This record gives sequence, structure tokens and C-alpha cells, in this order.
Amino acid sequence: MKKKNKIKKILMITGTMLIMSALFLCLYNMLESRQAYENSQEVLTELKDLIPEPRLRENKTDIISSEKDDEPFINPADDLFAPYKEADEPQDPPSIELDDEYYCGYVFFPSLGLELPVTDGWSYAALKNAPCRYSGSAAGRDMIIAAHNYNSHFGRIGELDPGDEIFFTDTSGLTYRYEVDHTEYVDGYDIDAMFSGQEDQWDITLFTCTLNGQSRVTVRALLDE
Repeated sequence: MKKKNKIKKILMITGTMLIMSALFLCLYNMLESRQAYENSQEVLTELKDLIPEPRLRENKTDIISSEKDDEPFINPADDLFAPYKEADEPQDPPSIELDDEYYCGYVFFPSLGLELPVTDGWSYAALKNAPCRYSGSAAGRDMIIAAHNYNSHFGRIGELDPGDEIFFTDTSGLTYRYEVDHTEYVDGYDIDAMFSGQEDQWDITLFTCTLNGQSRVTVRALLDE
């Protein structure tokens, strides 16, 4: 009887410790998510102050009307005196440096009520504060953005439905409007599956880890022209 009571007591203590550990981990993740959101919003405020008034991309030449004046905004890449670049390799405008980090613009999800800065390039340190440009570019219509699965970052992108809008504004103020095509789960080790293939072409891809880290919640969207 004493042996059974001892085993029961050990099991109760072990169970209590596991519950406490889970609660601690949950609280830690909540605090980390909140801190990440506060950091990203501070950067977003500074970034918006340095970016010209957003202007919606209306056609393939990126010549768009400004709400402030009657003169059209012309993409700097159209400057005849700019360094020569291949026509099939469009370039995004230069990134903006803030607190030793470079940013290529910001992304907005109307249906989620979420707006976040996007770093130009990614690292594990940068992901703590903001989504990161993993590959490609908005101008090249092949941009991939990665972020942690904090609820304050990309933890809710799985809630996006086909037809939902996504807006990305680059550092020149040029805004790209996308519509969600679909959401899929990509194996965490299948790197090639994250990129557009010969048959399927997506103008922007967003991804984050699932809670167990084994897969990637992946949102594909197409440019609305």
C-alpha cells in the first residue's frame, strides 16, 4: 500500500511539474509575442516617417498618380541616367536603415488588422522583431516573406481566405495590392516547395512555422492588376 501511495505521489508531482512547465512556456511565448509586436510597431512608425506618401501600383510600368499633386510618380528605375539593368530583372528601391537593420517596406493585412515592417534580408535575430524578406522582390513579382508564428506577426496568416487583400509598400511609397490565392502546408525540410515552379507562379508568398515546427503555413497570393 505504501509503495502504491509513493508511486501515486510521484506521478502527481510529475504531472504538476509538467503543467507548471507548460504554463510557464505559454506565458513566455505570450510575453515574447507582445515584445515582438511592440518592437515592430516602433520600427513601423519610424519607417513610415521616412517613406513617401503611399501610391498604389496601377500598371506594369509603375507610373502612378499621386493624391498630393497632378504629376505622376515615376519609378526611379525608369531614369535614363540610372545604371543599366536588364529589363527582365526589376529591382526594388534601396532599403532604409533603422537601428542597424535594413528594411525594404511594410506589409498590411486588412482582414487581420495587422501591419508590420519587413526587413531586407533575414536572420534569426531580425525575425525576433519583424517579418523578413526571405527571397525575391516585389518588383520582380517573386517575393517571399518569412516571420515567426507569434500572433503579433504571422501566427494568424492561416486565417486568410482566398480573395483577401494583402498590401506591400516599398521604400519609395509604391504599394502593391495582392489577393490571396490559397493557403497550404509545406514540409519544413522541403525548401524547393517554397518557391514558384514552372506551372505555378505566385507574386508573393508568406510563411511561418506551425506550432510543432514540422511544417510551414504558406500563403500564396497574386498581384491584383
